[in-house]
Order: sequence, then structure tokens, then C-alpha cells
Amino acid sequence: MKKTILYIALLLTAGFKASAQQDAQAKTILSQVSQKYKTYTSIKTDFTFTLDNPQAGDKSTTNGTLITRPKQNKFKATMYAPGSKTAVEQEIISDGKTQWTYLKADKEVQVNNAGKTDDALNPATIFTIYEHGYKYLYTGDQKVGGRVCQVIDLSPIDASKNFFKVRLMIDKAKKQIYSAIIFDKGGMHYTYTLNTFTPNAPATDALFTWNKAAHPGVELVDLR
Repeated sequence: MKKTILYIALLLTAGFKASAQQDAQAKTILSQVSQKYKTYTSIKTDFTFTLDNPQAGDKSTTNGTLITRPKQNKFKATMYAPGSKTAVEQEIISDGKTQWTYLKADKEVQVNNAGKTDDALNPATIFTIYEHGYKYLYTGDQKVGGRVCQVIDLSPIDASKNFFKVRLMIDKAKKQIYSAIIFDKGGMHYTYTLNTFTPNAPATDALFTWNKAAHPGVELVDLR
């Protein structure tokens, strides 16, 4: 589940720094989205996460919440138990220097230096993921849930990544990311759909650090 929640970074940090040979129309669309996101001091979104394993015929859906201060590299990502929108299953919190991964069922919180975990995916940059290390291609418009979305496929330049494609669905009218599908090399599909989007949401410094007093009996495992 830890890797699952960190895959949000592939969705919510998109910003763009194009190199030659990138698709010009995709660059224009992504730049418009990036410029809008960068005007916000904080972002909060409630999302739905769907894990699809076509080979095994398995599909599951869970809900989550992400709040981030992208400019300060701070974030708090929460995943809820299946079928719930309130029962916390896991949290990942970062103040930009230290990262805490809280596993409720295990009564454990793992501590790492921010950006030093094996996953190395940071939800604070999820809205600007396409800015570095990706090729991108605009593939056309598509109607999704009553809205028109611009479809852009991102391909990582680094072939050693665990995924080979990220498909962004961008709300054409709002210039916001609506959903993203991550195509794993193992055949898994990870889909994130942003159900709400609140720019400049209240976000105190305390939100982005581990509160030991609020979690009695939780073991701290220092992995630094």
C-alpha cells in the first residue's frame, strides 16, 4: 500500500519543462495547467483510487485525501479503508525534510528522510510530474462524466521505471487534471480520479508533521 499511495505523485505534481521533439500541442496544454497550479499556496483534493489487475480479473477501489504545499515540498496523503471515506488505513506525511509513513493496522510509523524512500515519488509534485523526465503526446479529446477532457500520454525517459505510461485526463474548461492512469510494467493499472479540488486550502505547519501525542501506542521505526 505504501507504493500505491506514493503513486499519487505521478498524478498530482505535473509541471512542464519541454525538450525539443516533445509534442507542441501537449506542451501548450500542460503549460497552461502548470501555470495555474503554481499560483496556489496549497492544494487539497479528495480522490478515488482504483487498482485494476486485468490478468487476475481483480479490481478494487478506495478513497483518499491529499493536501500539499507544493512550493515547500510539504504534503499529507491519507488512504482510507475499502468502502470508507473516514476510516484511516495509511498516512504519509512530509515536512520537506522528514517523512512519516503511518500504518494504522500495524500500529507503526516509519520515519525516513524526505525523498530518500525506495519509492521516491512525492505527492507534493503530483501536479507537475510531466515537467521533468517525460515525453508527452496529445492524443485528442474525450468526453468523461459530462466533461470534455484533453488526453495526454506521458512516457518516462528512464526505461528503468516500474511503469511505462501515465495517461492524464485534463478538464478542458477548468485546465485541471481530472484523472490519471498509471500503466505498470507488471500489467497493473492504477487510476486516480480527483473528485474535489480546493486551491489555497487551510494548511498549518502542524498538518505536515507527525503528532506523537495523537497516536498513543504507535511504535516509531526510524529508517534513516
